[in-house]
Amino acid sequence: MPFPPAATPLSRLLPPLVLGGAGFSHQLFRDPSSTQALQVLKCAFQRGLRTIDTSAYYHPSEILLGEALSHPDIADHYTRDQYLLMTKAGRISADHFDYSPAWIRQSVRNSLARLHTPYLDVVFCHDIEFVPEEEVLQAIGVLLDMVQEGHIKYVGISGYRIDILARVARRARDIYSRPLDIVQNWAQLTLQNDVLAEQGLAEFRDAGVSCICSSSPLAIGLLRENGVPVGDLGDFHPAPLGLRQAAQEAAVYVAEQGEAMASLALRYSIRRAQQLSTPEFRVTTIMGITTVAELEENLATAGQVLQQSEASRWLWASDAKDTRGEASEASGTDQHLVHAVRKILGPWRNYSLPSPGDGWDVANKRPVAKKS
Repeated sequence: MPFPPAATPLSRLLPPLVLGGAGFSHQLFRDPSSTQALQVLKCAFQRGLRTIDTSAYYHPSEILLGEALSHPDIADHYTRDQYLLMTKAGRISADHFDYSPAWIRQSVRNSLARLHTPYLDVVFCHDIEFVPEEEVLQAIGVLLDMVQEGHIKYVGISGYRIDILARVARRARDIYSRPLDIVQNWAQLTLQNDVLAEQGLAEFRDAGVSCICSSSPLAIGLLRENGVPVGDLGDFHPAPLGLRQAAQEAAVYVAEQGEAMASLALRYSIRRAQQLSTPEFRVTTIMGITTVAELEENLATAGQVLQQSEASRWLWASDAKDTRGEASEASGTDQHLVHAVRKILGPWRNYSLPSPGDGWDVANKRPVAKKS
């Protein structure tokens, strides 16, 4: 069944920076709270950062964000059309996925209720490499139906495997006679891994996709001084020991030069995304945030890269404006540090993490039994 494309391409609406909601989950934070979420959102909205990306899987992120958005401190000052909400459906837990039409619909209804909103700006099929492609394509059709029903505005897919994302995007365009609105890929437009730029963007353009979200600019905390984060669910990071050690060696070197690895990595990712953006093709960066201090630090770092006369112009976009943020050229110090980090990473440069689908029986949607 053919579906009409969106009247306004999402690439005209999505700003250069997005606030990631995974920081309000048990995966990345110990004991996330509603007070924490409210403080972060109040500060973010005041600073102009009003696009949020989360997922039903990032429990309890949707609940905490919904409580914050409905709190008088925000609801009395911002109308629903003054911020964008993006969430995901299909992934329920670390080893449980449900892409059935009934559950996709129920998941969207659940997200609407948790986020206290009459509609969602974007819904992604979450981590599609874990699920048979036919089920993903069927789920996309369900989400497109919900667009026509007014529950959703834009539809996308998310995951790590660029080859799978591109193939599904092409197949969806052919089946539904319109391209996907957006694709989200994580940890592959970073100081350590630039494969999204070198390979993925051309494939997504060929599939008619006009908007790309690059999430995890720090590779889920790999590119920072303190190593990978450990939340309530323990150490889940897929990076092998050799990559972790190389990243820490690079972080120590960067610190010795008077710079923070996390700041350098974030500047690199934001600058790269803006250099790759055009009026018709948007590449935006999702920043994981857990505290107000972290938000302020990240916005200060972003301000070193994005050149706009008004901060709100490069954080929040209103309808039908060219929302590109112009990126400054990398300083001589940044260029030196990027070169040095890549030299330290050596063979780990552009190393792709073990696929989230590895060790997973896609056909039966369960972990592969380990051999004794």
